[in-house]
Amino acid sequence: MSSLHGDITVPGRPEVCEVSAGIYAYVQPDGTWWINNTGFLVGPQGVISIDSCSTQRRTLAYQNAIAAITPAPVRTVVNTHHHGDHTFGNCLFPAAAIVAHERARAEAIAFGPPRDLPFWDGPDWGDLTLDPPFITFTDEIALHIGDLRAQVRHAGAAAHTTNDSIVWIPERSVLFCGDLIFNGGTPFLLMGSVAGAIEVLENVVRPLGAKTIVPGHGPVFSDQEPIDATLDYLRFVLDLAVRARDAGLSPLDAARETDLGRFAGWADAERLVGNLHRACAELGGTPRGAAIDIAAALADMVTYNGGAPLTCLA
Repeated sequence: MSSLHGDITVPGRPEVCEVSAGIYAYVQPDGTWWINNTGFLVGPQGVISIDSCSTQRRTLAYQNAIAAITPAPVRTVVNTHHHGDHTFGNCLFPAAAIVAHERARAEAIAFGPPRDLPFWDGPDWGDLTLDPPFITFTDEIALHIGDLRAQVRHAGAAAHTTNDSIVWIPERSVLFCGDLIFNGGTPFLLMGSVAGAIEVLENVVRPLGAKTIVPGHGPVFSDQEPIDATLDYLRFVLDLAVRARDAGLSPLDAARETDLGRFAGWADAERLVGNLHRACAELGGTPRGAAIDIAAALADMVTYNGGAPLTCLA
């Protein structure tokens, strides 16, 4: 199976959407590898950006989109987690305070600056340097946009990663949930926990009852269906991992023998293999979010893809 995008060779243009007064989502199609969503909040003291982008070109385009809305400076960048599609562009906001969970800082430093990655067919990072968060928190921090309060909360458990944070604006019922949701794309839990992600969605995200949710990838949504669909997929992965363990199958072999059914149309289907690596490791006693062999899992994802590198259009 492949994550190739049919005849599509260029993703659609990013779109700025005002989801509430002064609160904007910046949605980047098609939301696949290294193409993330961001957002920004405009107030009297400046702009708060939620995440940056993966490449110099994409981050500069995002900055231009902000400038088209307001001349105010970006004073704060919140990283929802450490992955490079959400953090590599940090260095292009030199006047901003960069805020994230303390584990996000540690993981960003451990990964280092953008570099050639053997598992993807690109992208061109541009002239980017490592700029990790330098204001960190453990549980929650509040940011203020005039009279509006944004609550930046750690998810409380390993999910997409060990350091996922959400940005919740209760007065407007707007939630930026980072990569806890890939709306229309396959979730990716290799550096987090499948079981943990279920708990976070059920116990942290869903109870908020947000009227507007900006996911880390894919379209903005206003109902529970993308949350329900993500939970269905995660339970599908856990069930498959149990059956693979009982049958003595490797994550790759289990994925190859599996009919994805309703999830077959989701982008980046090869993530199933990485998710199974994580789920099977935890079934074998590895703590949630603990280190596993990431390179081996990614190599199996490439093999599942027919030997082709993972498609990246960033």
